[in-house]
Parts: sequence; structure tokens; C-alpha cells
Amino acid sequence: MWSAGMGRRDGERSDGRGAGRGDAPGGGHGQVGAGGRRAGRGGRRGDVNAVVPDAEFRSYYGRAVLKPPVWTHDIAYYLFTGGLAAGSSMLAAAAGARGDVAARRGLRLTSLGAVGASAYFLIVDLGRPERFYNMLRIAKPTSPMSVGTWILSAFGPLAGVAAVSEAAPLLPRHGVLGLARRVAGPVGHLAGVGAAATAPLLATYTAVLFADTAVPSWHEPFRELPFVFGGSALASGAGAAMVLAPVPQAATARTVAVLGAAVELTAAHRVEHGHGLVSEPYRTGRPGRFLRAARALTAAGAAGAVLGRRSRVLSALAGASLLTGSFLTRMAVFEAGVVSAKDPKYVVVPQRERLRDREALAREDHRAEDERAHAPSA
Repeated sequence: MWSAGMGRRDGERSDGRGAGRGDAPGGGHGQVGAGGRRAGRGGRRGDVNAVVPDAEFRSYYGRAVLKPPVWTHDIAYYLFTGGLAAGSSMLAAAAGARGDVAARRGLRLTSLGAVGASAYFLIVDLGRPERFYNMLRIAKPTSPMSVGTWILSAFGPLAGVAAVSEAAPLLPRHGVLGLARRVAGPVGHLAGVGAAATAPLLATYTAVLFADTAVPSWHEPFRELPFVFGGSALASGAGAAMVLAPVPQAATARTVAVLGAAVELTAAHRVEHGHGLVSEPYRTGRPGRFLRAARALTAAGAAGAVLGRRSRVLSALAGASLLTGSFLTRMAVFEAGVVSAKDPKYVVVPQRERLRDREALAREDHRAEDERAHAPSA
């Protein structure tokens, strides 16, 4: 319910008489509403000062205002594997352009494995495989879910062709298989470039999907979440390259690791502190622990990327740290949204604050109009 000390306005009696009926949700069945009725009996009807003062939100009859997300942790895993697939594809294209064959091969295989895991987690969450197919029967540009399904469906085959082309050296040099061996290289290159071009959309569309919901801690930071997810995808892809590739072929990955970590940490800090009450779930409970651990691991991985230029062991440890930090970032975002949907204060209090802000702005506009109306004409 709503509970607070009874403040006074100008001209109001110190014993609280003259206060009107409480405006707590549910018709004033709580403490404030009852107090308002008792005080109202001694006051005048229609008294403009008969109002309940600002109250502090404590609970809403112990019930949630919003229905909590029905998504399970499979969606959190989907967020991570999708980001890993996207980041790996982008770095695989860069490695191919540089001629870093070992790095390109490892990243293409990682991308294929990650996008396969993404499809698995998505289908598991949907419940039945045919639901994924049914989502492909229409294309709805205004629906992040529909757009994301098509992005995943376009990215997956491209990543698959690029990864399969890495098996070309194992084929015979002559005959039909020899022709396939000669064609596999150019086809794999084109598919890798296509996957890399689609990867930024795959990395960030889930942020738009989350922000498009009514869940407070997902909806409010809608500007920052794409940067959190995009930076996290780059950091995880760079981490995979640092784990799999020889040190000389991980130079690009080290640069991308620092860049991705900087973007992720900056945007996550804004999410954690820049949205008032709805940022609180990112600092408390399990989401807060996940995000603090993710921040430490991501920062350590970026430092290791700089310091491990000549050490295979340090480079691999830094890559593993980046991968783990990226996973925990996605878990923190998922958990924070669930927490904010279950506690009604994250819904009601920001709404009341926005209402007060609009009322204050309206009063200012009205005052300005009055001043202009009564200003002496020149």
C-alpha cells in the first residue's frame, strides 16, 4: 500500500484534519485511504486542500502489476550464443581479409556452432519446432520478433556455408570432388562476407526485442541496450579468436576486444545508473552480482588482450575471461528485467513521476501564457 507521514500544505491544520480521501490503488482500502476517510469526516466537503500528500510506494497488495516474462533462461543463453555467432563471423571476415587462415577457420566453426545453439535454445523456448517455421510464413517489419527470425534464418545458412568451406582442403584434387574443392574457397568467402554483413543485426535485434516490451528495466534503457549487446558480441567474438588462434593471428581480435569491452562497459554503466529507480535491479540481487562479475571479467579480458600480445597462455585466459563476461552480461540483463516485472514499484513509481513532470510542465506553460496575456502591450 501507500504509506507516508502526513505532510502539510499552506493553510492546513497541524492535526491533519481537512485531508481528503486517499488515492491509493484499489479505492483506498489501505492505511492511507482509511486515514483519509477519518480525517475527511471532520473537514469540509470540496476543500481544495483536502488531499493526501506525496506517499512512498511500498507494495501493491503484494501483487505484480505486470505479468512477468514467460521466457526461461533458454532465452538468456540464446542472447549469448547469438552474440557469439555474430561477433565470430565479423572477426572471421577480418581474419580472412588478412590471410589468417587458422583464426578464420576457428571463428567460422565457432560461429556455426553458436548459431546452431541459438536455434536450439529458441526452439526449446518456443516449445515445438514447427512454431519457428510458422514464424517464417509472414514478414512483419514492425515486429522485432518477426524481423529477428528472418535475420537468424538468413545468417544461419551463410555461416554454415562459410564453415563447411573450411573442409575443402580435405577433398581430393581431381574429379567432381576436386571441382568442389576449387569452388569452395570463393563460395565460402562470399558466404563469410554475407554472414559478417548480417551479424550486426543479429547481435543487436534482441536488444530491440527486449526494449519493445513493457518490462521496465528492459524498456527504459532502450537506447543503451543495443550498444551493450553489440559491444558484448564483439568482445565475445574477440575472446573466441584469442582462445583458438595463434598469437600472431590474434592481433585484430585484441584490438576488437578492447573496443568491444569499452562499448559494453560504457553502455552497461549507463543502464546500471542512468534510469533512476528502474536501474536498481541491475545493482541489487542476482542481476547485480552477475553484472559486477561481468564488468570485472570484461575489464580483465581487455587488459589481458593488451598485455598478452606475446603470451599464448595469457591471450587464451583473456579470451576466456571475455567470453565469460559476455555470458554474465546477458544473464544480468535477463534477470534484471524479470525482477522489475515482478515488483510493482518499478512500474507504478516511474509512472507517477512522469505524471508529476507533465503536470509541472503544464503549470509552467499555463503560467507563461498568463504572463503573456497580462503583459502590457508596447
